[in-house]
Amino acid sequence: MRTRGSLAGSIMHTDHGAQYTSRSFAEAYRSAGVWRSMSAVRSSADKALDGSFDATFKRATLQGRKSRPDERQARLDAFRWLRRYNTRRRYSRLGQRSPIAFEITLHLTPTALAPSA
Repeated sequence: MRTRGSLAGSIMHTDHGAQYTSRSFAEAYRSAGVWRSMSAVRSSADKALDGSFDATFKRATLQGRKSRPDERQARLDAFRWLRRYNTRRRYSRLGQRSPIAFEITLHLTPTALAPSA
């Protein structure tokens, strides 16, 4: 919400983990105007999607590396890749546009914070 200004109308898809089914979490997404979507318990379709994402993540961040200098560097590498994957990577489903470019063309809420004074 801090980045986008509003999440109204967004859909959050989760599993049935205790953190996602708790009352406090339900109140938080309801007050933000977010729709909840949960997979069926033990859904093999979600497991396949998770496995595909995990394989892509591992291939991109671990391929050709035997180790990282420290935990901080491993976290930074993961964060950089995830940031690119979620914002700048082109998706065929979005007409070969990144999520940011897709939102801009639809005049949705901007993904960048306003410049500070």
